This record gives sequence, structure tokens and C-alpha cells, in this order.
Amino acid sequence: MSSHYKLPRLQEERQKVKLGSVAITLPDYPHYTPEQRSSPTKPFVHSRVNSKHNKIHRNKKPSRSSKRISADIISLSEEILIDLQDELNTDNEVTFGPMKLKQKNLSILLVFAKEDAQSDGFWWAADKMGYKCFIAHNAEGALECYLDKHHDVVIIDHRSNKAFDPEALCRSMRATKSSDHTVIVAVTKRIAPEKEEPSVLSLLKAGFNKRIPENHNVNSCINELLCLEYGEVRSQLKLRACSAVFSALDNISDAVQICNEDNQIQYVNPAFERLTGYSAEEVIGKDATEMARVDRNKTDLHDSINNQLKKGKFWEGTYHTRRKSSDVGVSSHCVFSPVLGPGGKLFHIVSVQKTTPDTSYSDRIKEAEYNLANGGVAHGYPRRRESLAKIHSMTVEAPITKVINIINAAQENSPITVVQALDKVLEILRTSQLYSPHFVQPMKEGDTMTSDLVGGLVSQNVKRQLITSSQESSSVSHSKPVSGHHIHIPNNLLSQMPAEVIEILELEPSWDFNIISLEKATAKRPLVHLGLKAMARFGVCDFLRVDEMTVMNWLNLIEANYHSTNSYHNSTHAADVLHATAFFLTRERNQAVLDQMDQVACLIAAIIHDVDHPGYTNAFLINEKNPLALMYNDQAVLENHHAALGFQLSWKDNSVNIFKNLTRDEYTPLRETIIDMVLATEMKQHFEHLNKFVSCVNKSTLKLEETSSMSGTGSPDSMAIINQLSTPENRSLIKRMLIKCADVSNPCRTTEMCIEWAKRIAEEYFIQTDEEKRRNLPVVMPIFDRKTCSIPKSQTSFIDFFINDMFDAWDYFCDIPDLMTHLQENYRYWKEKSEEEAS
Repeated sequence: MSSHYKLPRLQEERQKVKLGSVAITLPDYPHYTPEQRSSPTKPFVHSRVNSKHNKIHRNKKPSRSSKRISADIISLSEEILIDLQDELNTDNEVTFGPMKLKQKNLSILLVFAKEDAQSDGFWWAADKMGYKCFIAHNAEGALECYLDKHHDVVIIDHRSNKAFDPEALCRSMRATKSSDHTVIVAVTKRIAPEKEEPSVLSLLKAGFNKRIPENHNVNSCINELLCLEYGEVRSQLKLRACSAVFSALDNISDAVQICNEDNQIQYVNPAFERLTGYSAEEVIGKDATEMARVDRNKTDLHDSINNQLKKGKFWEGTYHTRRKSSDVGVSSHCVFSPVLGPGGKLFHIVSVQKTTPDTSYSDRIKEAEYNLANGGVAHGYPRRRESLAKIHSMTVEAPITKVINIINAAQENSPITVVQALDKVLEILRTSQLYSPHFVQPMKEGDTMTSDLVGGLVSQNVKRQLITSSQESSSVSHSKPVSGHHIHIPNNLLSQMPAEVIEILELEPSWDFNIISLEKATAKRPLVHLGLKAMARFGVCDFLRVDEMTVMNWLNLIEANYHSTNSYHNSTHAADVLHATAFFLTRERNQAVLDQMDQVACLIAAIIHDVDHPGYTNAFLINEKNPLALMYNDQAVLENHHAALGFQLSWKDNSVNIFKNLTRDEYTPLRETIIDMVLATEMKQHFEHLNKFVSCVNKSTLKLEETSSMSGTGSPDSMAIINQLSTPENRSLIKRMLIKCADVSNPCRTTEMCIEWAKRIAEEYFIQTDEEKRRNLPVVMPIFDRKTCSIPKSQTSFIDFFINDMFDAWDYFCDIPDLMTHLQENYRYWKEKSEEEAS
């Protein structure tokens, strides 16, 4: 059988090639009939780039050297063709770890100033292999074609080329983004055996991947292209797949860290940055063990981990990673996995820190116990999803919350009509008044501290003791509003403040702002100064359309009606709540949901929320039959008084009336919002507000995050979520939670500030207990007896029962990692002090 019939036979099935143990599939070859072989002017399927006009031409006749090579191909021996057929494989899949990649048909660009036997050798080789092939004759045409087609392989003539600089062309191609995964090859002159081989360093520096000595033999060119396809090109295909893997790592919620065998950090993903507060630039190249140098990790922890990894085994358990803002560390469930290299040697270490716990409630309890046993805090699950997971183990739970959870579970496997109907049910339930709580877990036996806190702050159904006519009358009465001394300061009031005050106020945007320092620097008048700064930052004067002097007069009047004799509920506390409110308003999600009217209402509500507070609780006022309690029918006595007095003072005089220029349509919703927020600070409604916020805001947000597509920035805060949160009902819930968290944020301050506030509130409760005993009134909180009270225990009880659940929910919503770190540190501090007292 003649050889030219052998070649079409070779095309009857896809070709098979085997390189080592790797099976490779090649595209189908073009079919040639004997007539096509004897007539080389028949159409070709490849393209050439005209060197003058940079246009791609088809059906170009081959050169004289091409005709000679064509004859060589036809005369190939039958034995060579049979051997080639045996080596080919139909499988063009590439395995990269667990990934299956498809290798597409190779695209080649030849850059030769003049067509010769070498260019035609590659041309014919590409034609026989079924590759797409293009040829350019100058640098401009080559670069234009490359930017248009993005070839897999570029072969540049480097043999004394005077028409263009091949190294400059290579550098130009490498300067483009599309060249990251392109293989660029230099064709060089063949060196005689007796001559010294030149260095390839200049080629490598220019950007070439490989050098091929000239050899126009078609079989040699086919072999070179095969080696490129299943060597360098296949490696680039795998590197492209790495981009997809890194993109996935960048968008997952778990924190990932990759180290070399010496524990030097080589990669961290954005979730790791969010978890620790460190940027990738700050930690890459650093020792990973330094990130774990926190007190809560055992000293031999890393030795245990490394021993497991060197054996090729993974390590799994609780791991504490240091945060940038604190040395205490963030607790998470972590898995360390070894990546072994040649000979089973440890090559990389991959750690994945779970930021979405999937453990059961009992497992979370064990985790909490472990943390406490190691000096940590049982309530410190990191970041947003963990904060939401803890809501399911809240100390108190409203009955309606259980109903909503059951309905949510029923929706998972229900038909669409049932799901839609249940959605309507949930919508009704979430807008009703069915969130009054009951305590799911009984009080610990003998826990008088928690019992007193709950009884004194939450319950107003206290036993009332009849006061006989012989008993002395109430010593606490509703004091008349103080007129306040209006200090007239020139315009640009902020710049007229004392230098010490200005310096302190420079730190006002920071959470670690020291309000006690401002109290001292202003002679216990911090509210006016901080109020001016905060209200200027949020453009309150422009929104209310009043001048700065009116705001100044109003702040002076409000501050004058706070009782400076109170150890806790004074203007410094109001300023502290104002600062926390302003800080929360700058959180990204609050900025997206709340408008300027909401912001102004939040600031005003914070300023007036405790005005004219007598230093006693609602229960005390009710028990003594205070005029305020009688006026407000024992319902939210102080909160109603604060809101009412705040507006009475504002409308008293035009010089202090910050609302005077608002229209009715502007004033009415602003007033309603301020009143609603002030009333939300009543602790009796604490669990109702918390349960409703979690059910209506956090859980609905989580559901949307899980079902909505990610935005272009990789953020789950899609427009669907923002629109859901921006409903009037949800905005009200958010503003209530904002001021509630601001009102009791002391445990989330620095330890120094937390201690100071704890002493102040304890002193105020001591005074109330003394007064109750002196007047034979029911003692609302007996544990706050100055002779026997344990302030550390009162703080741990308060954090356990009121703070943890609320701030976990707030942290999930608006991401407050620094506050949660302080909360953990302070809980640990109070716990240690409590244990010292008990020992």
C-alpha cells in the first residue's frame, strides 16, 4: 500500500499519544486526499498575517520550501506513521488535583521576518497536528495579532533577525496582562558541537520560556510542538485553574492560611483578614506561630500540630488567633492539613478556621466550657455568622420566636405554594406585638445576683408596701426643668474650645475615645462639647436648618437638666451614649440602611434619653408612688419622662428650639422616631426588642444572604438585602437596637473605662438600696448592699444575662469586632476578680 494512502487512514480515528504515564488527546487532523497532496495550491485552514497591512489572509499558496516539505511528508515511511498512531490517545482531559480540565485546540503564532524552511516546518507541523496557526512578519503585526487572538504559543525567530528585535517583542508581549499564561519560544541558530553553547539567561530575562535550536525537519517540529503542548502549555493550563481556586478562596467565609514547611505565611484570604484585622501584606512572610501567641493557646499547641502534620495527618480542634487590636485572640474551630512533597516531606501547611459553626448546641456548650477552662470567654465566637448561631442558645426566648423557627423549618421541604403562604404568615407574625418573652432556662439556684438584676431592671411587678401616714413622704419628686445658662460663644464654636478639649475630641470617631478625660477637661460638661462635635460631623445644623448657636444653646439646656450629683446617670453617661450612637451610625450597613433623618433622630435621642434622671430605677419610683409614676401609670415611667421633657425643653424658648424651622411633615416623623428610641431603652422591654430584632432583621438577612447572588465586589450586602432592611418596620427595629446597645455599651469599652463605669453604676444602686432601707420601701436589688456586694460578680451576671446575646446579634448585623474583643477581655477580667474574691 502506498504511503500517501496511509495518512488518510491515520485520520479515521482520533490520534493517541502517550508521554510517560500521562494520556493525551489530540484534535482530529485535517483529511487530505491524494489529489490534495499532489496539488499543494488547494486551500489551507490556517492564517497568515500580512507584514505590510497587518491583515489576516487565508488560502495563501505555500512557498517553494513548503512544496519541498510537502513532498517530504508524503514520503514518510509507513513504519513511522504506524508508530505515531500507536502513541496517540483520545483523552484530552487534564487532571489537576481533584479538578478535571479540558485542553482546547492549541493556537500558535509564528513571528518570522521572512518565510523559510524553519517557518514552513512549524507551519506544516501545526497543520498536521490540527493546531490553529498564524504567521506575522514584523513586530507590529505580531503584537496586534497576539492581542486579538491570545495565542497559547508564540514562536519568535531569534536567528540574527535584523527586521525586528525579538527580545524587545517578547518584553512587549509580557507587558500585556494576557501573556500571563502564554508560552513564548525563541528559535535560535544551531551551534556546532565544537563551539561553546551561549547562555540563555538573556532570553529568560526577556520573558522567553524556552529556546529551540533551528531544525526544519517536520517530524522534529511536530515533536517540539507536542512537548510544548504537553509540557509548558499544560502547566499554564493548570496555573489558570489556580486562579479559579484563589477566586474561590477569596469569596468563602472561612479563614484560610497557607504556610511553607517552616511556618512562614505565604497566603491568607480576605476572610482571614476580616477575622484577625491584619492585611495580607502585614502577615505574608511572617511566622505563623506568632499569630497564635495568645494566652488561651496552650504552650505546646504548635508542637502537637507539627507532629501530626509531619506524619501526614491533619489536626483539628479549637484554635485561637491573635487579633491586631488585641492579644487575647479569637476562638474558632480550625483544621490544619499537610501538603506533602517528594519523599513524603512536608511541603505546605493549610489551615482553615471555621467562621460558620455547624456544631450542635451541646457541642457549643462544650466549646464554651473549654474556653472558660483555658481562661477564655464562653461567649466569644468570632464574627457575624457565629454571632447569629449563638442566638439559637439565648438564655431567654419568646414563644413567637419558637413559632417562627418551626415555620422556617417547615418551609424547607414544602411545595412553593405552601412556602409562599408561610411567608405571609411570617410577615404577619413579625409585624405583630407577640414578642413578650419568658425565660427558657430557670435561674441558677442561689444566683441572687442575676435574680436581683432581672427583678430590678426587667420586672415592674414588684410587691408594694403600703406607706402609712406616719411614714415620711417621698424624697424623690419630679424636679422642674432647669432653665440652663446659655453661653454665647462666637461662630465656629468648635475652634473656640480650649486646646485640651480640642485635642481630646480629635479621637471622637474612635471607639476607644475617653469620655472620662473629656468630663474632667470640661468640668463635668462633656455633653455640650461632644454634642457640638458629633452633630457637626453628621450635618445636623444643615438638616434642621438652624444655626450653630441654637444647637449650642439647646445642648447647654439639656445638659443643665442632667443631675451632676448622680454617680452614673449624669451628662457624662449621656455623652458616652451619644459617642457610641455616632460610632454605630458610621458602620457600613447602618450607613446603607439609615438616612439623614434617622441619623439626626438617633443623635438627639441619645442626648435626651436620660435627661432629668433622678438616680433611681422605675421600680423605686413606682414603690414610692412618685408623681412621675402616677402620671405615666407605672409604664416606662422614666423613659416617658425623658422623652417628654426633652421636647418640652426644646419648645420652651425660640433660642433653643432646634425644631423651629421644620415643617409639620418633617417634624412629625422625626419626633416619632426620637420618642420610639428613648422608650426602647426601658429594660423591661429588653428581651422583646432583642427577640424581634433577631427574628425580623438578622434571620431574614441570613436567609437572603444564603439565597441571593453575590455582588460584584464579593459582598453579600446585595440590593435585595438592603431593600429588605430598609422597610419602615425593620428600620425602627435597627434604631431601637442601636440606642439599646449604645446605652449599655460599658462592658464593650476598654477595661479601664469598663471598671470606672462599673463602680459608678454600683454606687448609684448602693444609694438606692440605702434609701429603700431607710424609708422601709421594698428593696428592689438586695444584692447591691455596699457592705456585701461583689462588683465583679454583678458585672459577670449582667454580661451573661443581658449583654452577650444582644451584642452577638448587633455584631452579626453591623460587624463590631473591636467591641467584641473588649467584651471578651472585660468578661475575663471580671471573672478573674470574682474568683479572687471567692478564694
